[in-house]
Amino acid sequence: MAELVYRPVVGFARTLFKVWDLKIDCQGSENIPRSGGAVLVSNHISYLDFVFNGLAALPQKRLVRFMAKESVFRHRISGPLMRGMKHIPVDRKQGEAAYAHALDSLRSGEIVGVFPEATISPSFTLKSFKSGAARLAQEAGVPLVPMAVWGTQRLWTKGHPRNFKRSHIPITIRVGEAIEASRDKYAGAITRQLRERVQELLEAAQRAYPVRPKGPDDTWWMPAHLGGTAPTPEQVKAAEAL
Repeated sequence: MAELVYRPVVGFARTLFKVWDLKIDCQGSENIPRSGGAVLVSNHISYLDFVFNGLAALPQKRLVRFMAKESVFRHRISGPLMRGMKHIPVDRKQGEAAYAHALDSLRSGEIVGVFPEATISPSFTLKSFKSGAARLAQEAGVPLVPMAVWGTQRLWTKGHPRNFKRSHIPITIRVGEAIEASRDKYAGAITRQLRERVQELLEAAQRAYPVRPKGPDDTWWMPAHLGGTAPTPEQVKAAEAL
């Protein structure tokens, strides 16, 4: 079926990357299958993560259908685009419908993108993973493909203004080898394995990242354990409990 919306949007995004002069370092795209269904799983630190997750699949000539919160589909601008690109709306009060939609997509040979943390991590560290990605892969009989992005939080993230200037920001992307989601394993065990692998990829992306904060006013995008001033996971939990 012709992709009348997705491919033009990809072209527009690539043009923006050039205008912003982003320095994109993507490794591991060959781990994304060229055909058949798969669940692409990533960390979540920016509102734009899905764009760069999808970018990693393009060398394999694949388009990713992302699970995203339903409110995005109701927006007058993003809504028609999200529907046109066949992304999957998630109503957290009625998650069964989104799960069934994603399962149908996987069984029809699509790649479905999932953020198992569910929301952006303000600490820029991995939160706990929900088991939905593992259960989808098990039920559909498809692999899980772990990946990590770093640097995207500097463009647009929760609690900080957008930076869409020509700022030469590096974006590092790492895609790992596929993980089999065997039906004879507990989804929880697969989820733990998946989170460990994403953590390894995240650390690899951070090590490869070519710049450090420019000064005290530029440390907000670095996690506390790496010397930055982003809130710790404990501080985030305490703030969310208020």
